Amino acid sequence: MASFQRAASTVHDAAVKHQEKVSLLKQPKAVWAVFFASIIAFMGLGLVDPILPAIAKNLQATPSQVTLLFTSYNAVMAVAMLITGAISSRLGIKWTLLSGIIIIAVFSCLGGLSNGIWVLVGLRGGWGLGNALFVATALAAIVSLSKSGTAKAIVLYEAAVGLGISVGPLLGGQLGSISWRGPFLGVASLMVIAFIGLIALMPKPDTDITIQSKQSILDPFRALKFRALLTFGISAALYNFGFFTLLAYAPFVLGLDELGLGYVFLGWGILLAITSVFMAPKLQQRFGTIKSMCTMLTLFALLLLAMGIWTNTQWVIIAAIIIAGAVLGNNNTLITTAVMNSAPIERSTASAAYSFLRFIGGAIAPYFAGKLAEWFNPHIPFLVGALFVLLAMLFIWFNSHHVKHVDSVESGH
Repeated sequence: MASFQRAASTVHDAAVKHQEKVSLLKQPKAVWAVFFASIIAFMGLGLVDPILPAIAKNLQATPSQVTLLFTSYNAVMAVAMLITGAISSRLGIKWTLLSGIIIIAVFSCLGGLSNGIWVLVGLRGGWGLGNALFVATALAAIVSLSKSGTAKAIVLYEAAVGLGISVGPLLGGQLGSISWRGPFLGVASLMVIAFIGLIALMPKPDTDITIQSKQSILDPFRALKFRALLTFGISAALYNFGFFTLLAYAPFVLGLDELGLGYVFLGWGILLAITSVFMAPKLQQRFGTIKSMCTMLTLFALLLLAMGIWTNTQWVIIAAIIIAGAVLGNNNTLITTAVMNSAPIERSTASAAYSFLRFIGGAIAPYFAGKLAEWFNPHIPFLVGALFVLLAMLFIWFNSHHVKHVDSVESGH
């Protein structure tokens, strides 16, 4: 029995070493198809950001009404995340991705043709449904199809997220300077390109992915019985208060035009992309996932605090937004890796459960930030965001004994 265990351990260690040697860039073409489609999908988030003040002006809407574009989007995403596993286990990875892309294209196009803020808010909810189908499935697809191990696969996914988010504001600023409708119609056009790419590069549905069983809508709720997954989900909901306060409310205090906002959030997105790929894995190896995550959350809380104190000083807000990109890039990769290793369940189910909680925070925060500014003053949304991010860090720290195993899972022990 002992010799068998030693042999099994040797085989496992060899497999881990093989994964470590496999280059991040040596992936099946199906992985690259999902990668490029993910870049285009995540452009949608950044494309809209530079035109928020323009939408408010053209549609005679208040900042809190315009932030509902993020609220409806994230609220529908949160609920839809609960059914992504059930849908993908029946349609398959490829057709779930394609369905999400089609829905995004249709609703973003209709958004570009709309003439009222409430119609636009409703259409953004439809866009959120498409994004939920795509995002949850894309992460599971890249991790499942990748030949280089979970950690490197997640780095690749976060690189796609970062590239999409960084290029999106620049393109959104350019299109938005022509018309606020431009970015919406731009997303629809990009989704057509993504659709063609997936059709061409993923010709055989799910040839490399074995779906073990049809999933139930209740599976994500059952997954939350694992304390580590629940901890990361609640922390992400709290942390997203800060994230979406920065993303949805900061454009209203900067006093910049569409192009100016585009360049600011381009800098934010570039640092997010670079750190998510190159810096986060090094932090993880040297300090561990939990310590690194708590450090990044503390730094983000301090940046939001600075934004809350010096809200009327434009250069401080610009610098804080751009620096926050580096902090958020690290944290996104760290927490996504931790979630994938947090519980002995299918990764798509873990992703759905985590994303459900995460996007609840993302749904409440934008509207809440706008309302806080109307009720009190422009400083308060950032101060409240800082408090929620600090609570996220403390929640992880106090539950560290439930989540510390994620580092040993990733290292193969």
